[in-house]
Amino acid sequence: MKLIIESDHFNRTLKRMTHEIIERNEDLSKIILVGIERKGTPIAKEIQNLIKMFENVDVPLEVINIGSHRDDHKKIPDVEINFKENINDKIIILVDDVLYTGRTVRAAMDAIVDLGRPAKIELAVFVDRGHRELPIRADFIGKNIPTSKEEMVICDFFNRQVLIK
Repeated sequence: MKLIIESDHFNRTLKRMTHEIIERNEDLSKIILVGIERKGTPIAKEIQNLIKMFENVDVPLEVINIGSHRDDHKKIPDVEINFKENINDKIIILVDDVLYTGRTVRAAMDAIVDLGRPAKIELAVFVDRGHRELPIRADFIGKNIPTSKEEMVICDFFNRQVLIK
């Protein structure tokens, strides 16, 4: 395995992404962060904490399980998605660890639209590795890491590192 991002760089990247989110969204009270289970959730929680630290604003955080909206053999029927927050007319920032084909993000957007009508959906990813199969792009990117299809990108949030296998 090859280490691409180490701990200090990982932390700086999260802070930079958070500052970009703050700069592009004047009214933070309109934002709802949505972590895509499982690996996007801790990143979304960290962004939420950093927004609180930098701007003293408590941005709501929701978690989404896209199992019932997948388009592959991993589809799980009847996964319930229950948000505490009303998403209508809000800016939803979907958060995930790695953007690859775009299919996970498409499933998350489908699930969000099933819950209501947000004003806008934005996407924050820690790593964009390319190889899109759908016309999806991230609004906030921690790091672009071009890869081959055979490689695997591992965003290890708890050890604060990104590896290529």
